[in-house]
Amino acid sequence: MQLKALTGLKNLARPVLITGHTGFKGTWLTLLLESHGVEVIGASLEPAEDALYSRLNRRGHIEEFFLDIRDFDALQKMVNKVKPSLVFHLAAQPLVLESYVSPLSTFETNVMGTANLLESISGLKERSNVVAITTDKVYENTGKIRKYRESDKLQGKDPYSASKVGTESVVTAWENIWKQSSPHRICSARAGNVIGGGDYSKDRIVPDIIRGLRSNTEVTIRNPKSTRPWQHVLDPLMGYMYAAEALICDVGIKNVNFGPTEESLSVERLIQLAKIEFGEGISFMISNDDSQAKLESELLDLDSTLANSILGWWPKWDQEDAIRRTFTWWKEVLSGSLSPFEACEADISALLGSR
Repeated sequence: MQLKALTGLKNLARPVLITGHTGFKGTWLTLLLESHGVEVIGASLEPAEDALYSRLNRRGHIEEFFLDIRDFDALQKMVNKVKPSLVFHLAAQPLVLESYVSPLSTFETNVMGTANLLESISGLKERSNVVAITTDKVYENTGKIRKYRESDKLQGKDPYSASKVGTESVVTAWENIWKQSSPHRICSARAGNVIGGGDYSKDRIVPDIIRGLRSNTEVTIRNPKSTRPWQHVLDPLMGYMYAAEALICDVGIKNVNFGPTEESLSVERLIQLAKIEFGEGISFMISNDDSQAKLESELLDLDSTLANSILGWWPKWDQEDAIRRTFTWWKEVLSGSLSPFEACEADISALLGSR
């Protein structure tokens, strides 16, 4: 079977639903699915003013519902109306440091929000396939220098990662519920630190660099020796689409990693690449306060052998390419050389050019 053809995804009888479609990954996924001719419907909170969704003036381009996934009644009403063939579940509280500030809200959104969605889908007679997006941080971080596999133990040490482990448990529970008397199918997809043009989230290094560049202020670095599996947002998004195709075609997968093939790069290397790209326009300061740095994992790498062998997925860009492409997106948009939409189109065209 050639999953890369995405034939099942392109020929779905009913639309594709993206929860969290106004978020960074949700906006890019919407554009990517549209480039494949797929009908998309969105469900999300209202977007932030500086979100990529807002920069692209996306409001009204697709049918969309603005709701909170913690509200079961509103969610069920929307699902019953849309009757999606496929759901990409991205809606979440995605920030580690924010989860320390608002742990209950993080659990309510990530765990109960997912349970609400899956229970809403349970009532549909027509089959729905669900790709639930979690994170590389669901794995117990032992500090060992090896890549984490899907069979490794899950364990969260902070509210965010613990809530995503809870999400994985919800996915497993509803998979078993659906096996008993339902046609629905589900898998979880795990990816690491995604980067790309348009991300302006707080407490993320690339957006921090762009904010520093725009305001001509020093960028504070919390932990320069930490490594991260940097990957351009479009690479795991293509992986999510391959996972969806596998579900549609009844290829048996339960959870799957999407990460770079090479070893993770350090924050220090990302800073070097930023200096090459922006020159004297950007400066950095290493924080003496390591309290926040200690809250974040130092080593995270994923083994994507399953995605390679079963789904035929490989990343298009290595980590340095992904970092450079992200900085180029911002450079072109901030200079006015390209509109945000044109810059996104260019990246999508580059991604699909050799696939």
